[in-house]
Amino acid sequence: MSGFKNFILKGNLVELAVAFIMATAFATVVLATVGMIMDLLGRVGGTPNFSSYSPEGISVGAFLTALVSFVTIAAVVYFLVVVPYMTAQEKYFPKEQPGTPDDIALLQEIRDLLAAQSATRPPSP
Repeated sequence: MSGFKNFILKGNLVELAVAFIMATAFATVVLATVGMIMDLLGRVGGTPNFSSYSPEGISVGAFLTALVSFVTIAAVVYFLVVVPYMTAQEKYFPKEQPGTPDDIALLQEIRDLLAAQSATRPPSP
């Protein structure tokens, strides 16, 4: 029983569950946006469903529909989620400037002091 308690309380189970629920809800938003974009493509160039397209008897229509849908989903996710997320992350959580860690800086200071000290001493015979 204590193993189960540790699994529930110490693991990332709650974070994983919340992420799954949010991803499921977000998938609905993305699919609705893609459906809207596919409808717009249909108005511009005819129906966006290529399922009946089969040149010389080769069924490539379903592949073309899936390909257009995939590219549209990728564009929606990138331009409506990733780009604003990265912009907000850079604005509100700027990355720290790279620098020398304190322990390395201390070691470099000691090295420089030892080098300066040995340079001022006359060489021993």
